[in-house]
Amino acid sequence: MMNKESFGACLLLTLPEDVFAVISRFLSPSDICNLILCGKSLPALVDTEKMWLVQCEEVKVLPLLEIVQWRIGISSYKALCRFLVEVVKPLLGIWVQQNPELGNVVYVMPGFLSVVGCRIIPQKVAPSWIQEDRVKWSPVFEIICGFDGSNGFFLHGRDKEGSCLYPGFVMGIEKSCNVLQLDVVPRQEKSSCNEIERGASREEGEIPFWMLAFSDRKNLLNIVTSHVSLHVVEPLNEMLFPTLKYDEAMLVERRTILLKMHKFGGNWKNMNLEEDDQLCYNPMQVKINEMLENLGDDYFFDEEELIEVTPTENTNVLGESSSSKNTTPSQSEIRVSNRQSFLSSGDTFGLGLTASYSEMSYYKGWPYMHFHHFLLYKLPVKKAVDQEAYAGLWGGTIGCPAGKCPKGKTEKSLYLLMLTYEESEEHSERVLIGTKILEGKRYVRHPNGTAMFVVKIDTPSLDPFPVDANETHFENSYSGEGIAEGYSFRYTGSKPGSLFVITNDLLAFVWKETKVVITLQRLNLTEILKKGLGSCVPPLPPSKNFTYMRRSFINEFTKLSTDSSYSE
Repeated sequence: MMNKESFGACLLLTLPEDVFAVISRFLSPSDICNLILCGKSLPALVDTEKMWLVQCEEVKVLPLLEIVQWRIGISSYKALCRFLVEVVKPLLGIWVQQNPELGNVVYVMPGFLSVVGCRIIPQKVAPSWIQEDRVKWSPVFEIICGFDGSNGFFLHGRDKEGSCLYPGFVMGIEKSCNVLQLDVVPRQEKSSCNEIERGASREEGEIPFWMLAFSDRKNLLNIVTSHVSLHVVEPLNEMLFPTLKYDEAMLVERRTILLKMHKFGGNWKNMNLEEDDQLCYNPMQVKINEMLENLGDDYFFDEEELIEVTPTENTNVLGESSSSKNTTPSQSEIRVSNRQSFLSSGDTFGLGLTASYSEMSYYKGWPYMHFHHFLLYKLPVKKAVDQEAYAGLWGGTIGCPAGKCPKGKTEKSLYLLMLTYEESEEHSERVLIGTKILEGKRYVRHPNGTAMFVVKIDTPSLDPFPVDANETHFENSYSGEGIAEGYSFRYTGSKPGSLFVITNDLLAFVWKETKVVITLQRLNLTEILKKGLGSCVPPLPPSKNFTYMRRSFINEFTKLSTDSSYSE
């Protein structure tokens, strides 16, 4: 008698492939893999190109046309699905840092067989900037997909000679990641060409990179990036994603070059990807221990970390009491010990990118951040739904809707806002919060994370629009408060105002007393960037390009540009 398992497998085998393809839309990639293991006959039905194409569609990060285009450069739809699920989907979205205060917004989007991080630059825009799709951006990083679905990491940056790429390793990506970290990672060197190189496993007592002193981490990153850097010409540095300017053949050629760079380093021009699979060296790594013997410990000395101490009869210059100096290690000794422990944990060192999940606290949608770690934080930008119709990413300028204000300056500072819904502090009603994440002025007026306005979304406003709007129909208007005096994003002053809804994709907030208007439009940055009409701004030096640490109130990302339009 046929058992239940055999009967179930036989029943599946009787289904036409097209019917099973429809059923597979209700299964996850892990479900498909489990089915493959359920019987010898099932792989012929389940583990097919058609099934994995359906799974690639169900990941919902690429349209079908692009999925088919990506298949050209990869071994199978199964390998492509792995890359989409494990790399692309978790990273897509908006990542931020507190500094510089004007805005540090990194938008992660699909490239071409890759996922790319593009920084949206604080800038001025014309009134028709959305229609013309003209946005200034700068490359930050990208993760490319290999022929077998594997991945390779590149950090973007520049040195005195021009733009560079810095190859490294993807150390891990969690599906619900909200923190993106740049590290120097220890690696075990190959002892023979046939051995597989692996990351050094951390033993008990060894110090991870993030526990080192800030200046040590900064110096180690500078050492590694200076040794693995690969100079590139500007077109190669700009072709991160498909646009109207770059056809598929150009993108395929660029990806081939990147795969060679990642595998062969500076010798990539003389190599073929099909050859030399077993290299006895790794161009992405540097033997830091040997280099430090020549540099000496003074290389890690940072005057900014000195703490001034007034010596007394009971205190030495390190701030230790005379009775404890022989038993309690000083900060300097701990720092040196941690550094030595870290450097002894591997034979070679390279760049590493880790995307992990961490429990975080938020204030009006803005995360609390560590300012001395090379981290980017993912913003919880929500998609619009019926009960939260205005949630999402919005961009706009100070000024009325097009054609409704007196003529003035042709260009105005761009604002990017994240609109989120929350319960009021009294939990009595819902509020809509417009959190500023980028400001295009020359000097910042309010820091990242500032709530530009808070609107009582269930309380209609009776205030009129401040200018003649006979031709404009307002669907709704709500009362609230907009930011006023004050600088801190947590304790700013506020003044009464109203939010006017022109359409679900066009809003205007008006400060009642001053009649100042900020007009916002819903944004799809992927569509805007892929038009290719914006301009690419040269990146900063590598570590600064990933996370700008120093507190600054000006536009640090355009200092290297000579374009007069970058300054006010």
